[in-house]
Amino acid sequence: MKGLEHFLARPAVWALAGDATQPQELFLGERLLRAAPKSLMDLLIRVVFCVAFFLIGARVIALLRRLTRNALSRANASQEVKQFLDSAVKVGLYAFLIFQIAIRMGIDAATIATVLGTATATVGLAFQGSLKNCIGGIMIMILHPFRVGDYIVESAFGNEGSVTEITIFYTRLATVDNKIILLPNGPLADASITNVTNEDCRRLELKVGISYRADIRQAKAVLEGLILQEERVRRDKEYLIYVDELAGSSVVLGTRFWTGTGDYWPVKWDMLEAIKYAFDENGIEIPYPQMDIHMRAEETKDIS
Repeated sequence: MKGLEHFLARPAVWALAGDATQPQELFLGERLLRAAPKSLMDLLIRVVFCVAFFLIGARVIALLRRLTRNALSRANASQEVKQFLDSAVKVGLYAFLIFQIAIRMGIDAATIATVLGTATATVGLAFQGSLKNCIGGIMIMILHPFRVGDYIVESAFGNEGSVTEITIFYTRLATVDNKIILLPNGPLADASITNVTNEDCRRLELKVGISYRADIRQAKAVLEGLILQEERVRRDKEYLIYVDELAGSSVVLGTRFWTGTGDYWPVKWDMLEAIKYAFDENGIEIPYPQMDIHMRAEETKDIS
């Protein structure tokens, strides 16, 4: 090792070879070689020290993250802000910890800066996706297209679910069947997002077909009675009952009314069931696809 170090430290050899300046890689190799441990025992001591330093640093980082979360809670920060800042603090502190461990291993700051400068292009290409996700996470925190607890439908990957966590790189969704989906923030920030639960109420639209022989006025009166009986229907907003379509085998009636966002699906299911029972009680037929066959008298005689 000493012979190699002596060889690397001789700039005259490079000058005689016709190279007036030493390559940048030579300076970097010389610095790393000088920073290398002189013996196996020295290396072992440094490794043990760095492991202990990392464990202590991880405990300190956990404490600082807990203090940050408590401070944000006292400031009444939103859940997504607390999650985002917590992940950002975690990434920043661990990067600082690794930098300090590298210095404790004997690599000076100038050497680390040289390594980072030399590897900037490679690291940039390797982590361009993570950088895009980080920028996407910042955009989500600034624009607030959704918050923790909202139910969203996104077009980038075709997923939907309730937002449970927004970190610096990923957003976590929980589906209705209790599956967890991790979405990168970069594509998510560029996607078309439908926030289903952002407002406190939603308009519910139901359509049902009745027979052409049924009385349309009677059917509309039955639907209006069901809407007025349902306590979860918003009384401060108007409702509509109308003929939506004259279809091939039925008259399609439509109704629109407003209900609370959390009551959307329960009201829809209960109203559909109530409509079926009410139409049966009032003799209003709900047709289904069927085929009527008409035979002429001559064809009947030929068959017999």
